[in-house]
Amino acid sequence: MSALPTTVRHRRARRRVEVPEPLDLSGAGRGTAEAVRFLRECQSHGLSVSWRGTGRPPYDTGILRHLPPPAELPDAVDELAAWRAGHSYGSLYHRCGPGFVTVLDRRAPGTAVRLTLDHPALLAAFLRLQEPAPLDAVDEEAVALLAAERLVLAAGGWAVALPPRIRRWPVPCTAI
Repeated sequence: MSALPTTVRHRRARRRVEVPEPLDLSGAGRGTAEAVRFLRECQSHGLSVSWRGTGRPPYDTGILRHLPPPAELPDAVDELAAWRAGHSYGSLYHRCGPGFVTVLDRRAPGTAVRLTLDHPALLAAFLRLQEPAPLDAVDEEAVALLAAERLVLAAGGWAVALPPRIRRWPVPCTAI
């Protein structure tokens, strides 16, 4: 199994990950992008994550509901309750093909949106944002379009792609 990003201190025991320090969700910069990337990668590998959040997100936390919810988020109690109620493994993920990426988004109840990213600028931006990047290092228009589709979190001058690449499939193989 691939190693998890080392930008977030964590302990791993089999299929469980514990993060001892709160993850910053304030959207103030690189820390939030790295936290989201870490959670995305844990989700990608089907790992159970125990973590706490800090900071009041200035963005709609609904875009993160595909990620495991924190044990606590003191600055945003209402958002935490909605996150817990709306969380479902496999509600947002992507698969890569030759020259395209397909995304399935079922974060909104009762909907399933399938997107194919095959435009060169969109595809390049999405792939680049598998690692957090400063906004000025990625095509601005592509990031804006991906953020409008809720596939990228752009906050505090940093951006990161949201859909994990699912490696463990409780999702039916015909779902995408």
